[in-house]
Amino acid sequence: MTSAGARQGWQRWLAIATASTDATGNANMRQLVTLRWIAVAGQFVTILFARFGLGFDLPLVPMMAALAAAVGLNLASMPLYGWRKGANIQLLLALLFDVGLLSTQLYLAGGATNPFISLYLLHVVLGAVLLDRWSSWAIVAVTAVCFGVLTLYYHPLILPPNYSGEYFILYTIGSLLCFMLIATLLMLFMTRITGNLRARDTRLADLRQQAAEEDHIVRMGLLASGAAHELGTPLASIAVILADWRRMPTLAQDADLQAEIVEMQSEVQRCKAIVTGILLSAGEARGEAPEIMPLHQFLDAIVDEWRAVHPSVDFDYTTRVGDDPQVVSDPALKQVIANVLDNAAEASPHWVAFRGERSDGTLALIVRDRGPGFSRERLASFGKPYQSSKREPGHGLGLFLAVNVMRKLGGGVSVVNCDGGGAEVTISMPLSAIALS
Repeated sequence: MTSAGARQGWQRWLAIATASTDATGNANMRQLVTLRWIAVAGQFVTILFARFGLGFDLPLVPMMAALAAAVGLNLASMPLYGWRKGANIQLLLALLFDVGLLSTQLYLAGGATNPFISLYLLHVVLGAVLLDRWSSWAIVAVTAVCFGVLTLYYHPLILPPNYSGEYFILYTIGSLLCFMLIATLLMLFMTRITGNLRARDTRLADLRQQAAEEDHIVRMGLLASGAAHELGTPLASIAVILADWRRMPTLAQDADLQAEIVEMQSEVQRCKAIVTGILLSAGEARGEAPEIMPLHQFLDAIVDEWRAVHPSVDFDYTTRVGDDPQVVSDPALKQVIANVLDNAAEASPHWVAFRGERSDGTLALIVRDRGPGFSRERLASFGKPYQSSKREPGHGLGLFLAVNVMRKLGGGVSVVNCDGGGAEVTISMPLSAIALS
């Protein structure tokens, strides 16, 4: 993988992180719209009760018009839930509208003498949690100005004759109701909003971890590609030397030595094939067309190559791939499967099972062994680099590579310990990731 690929990877994760943040903003916008519905219903009931139950002379027409404007805004906001740009501006404008609606109702119902003026604090708290710093201070400034204006300009709230002289009692009751309303709404919506923010932070943390792992893969790919270039020359030299040895009269007379030379040539050819595969995965062999074959043949070829290297392992292989679609022979996927099979053979030298299944457009490759299984620590750190039960340097990369390759293909890798002993590793991916389109 080149530096351009690294830049593309980081750009992709940045786009995903931005989408995740915007999705959180949309979720918070939905919370504000829900809060506005509650505010509209609460104000509607309160206005009607104060007008017809308590006998206050309220200007119903302008107050109902303000509520109708809030309903209209809520209905207009629903198609904008998927708008992923300017989430902070959207939330700021929504809160400013709610402040304006509250100010209008307070102006028509006594201004600062109305006990429900404390509802401004609800908007200040929501702004502090949801908005950027400058936007939060804008909400503070606007609510302070509105409070100050309402102390000077407002429609007087005249007590009905039945409540003459009981203004303090009514104000106290109204303040209590306002406090209970603010406390209840803050408890309900702050819990939901902080849940949205925690979920966003968790997603961003996962994305940062995945980006760091992909950067690790990029560095490993560059090292592997460089090593493959360097190994090409000595492998070619060794192949020439072995061919010369086979033709030497002294060595040609020794049958055992000739067999060993043939085996060495076979291993050298295998090393050269691995090097070629690495260069192909890195994009070095652009002149070669990708190999197309049926899915079962693709899996059979991987199994045949692996069996040739591990003849002593009792290998249980089954496949159920349905109508057997045409797929592109992906070197990275082949290496992933071989690595997982190698790990299973190291844990269980006498028996390994490999099963290929296709269901609803998903390809699942299951590898099972009869080894000791994974420890609790290995399961917890599954897919992390250099997490291996083997103490030798460089081990623990097989499953790490598998996880990251499958992630790029849109799939995943899972591992469980079997009840009867051993472990089972499942590689799953959408078939469309390798199918011939």
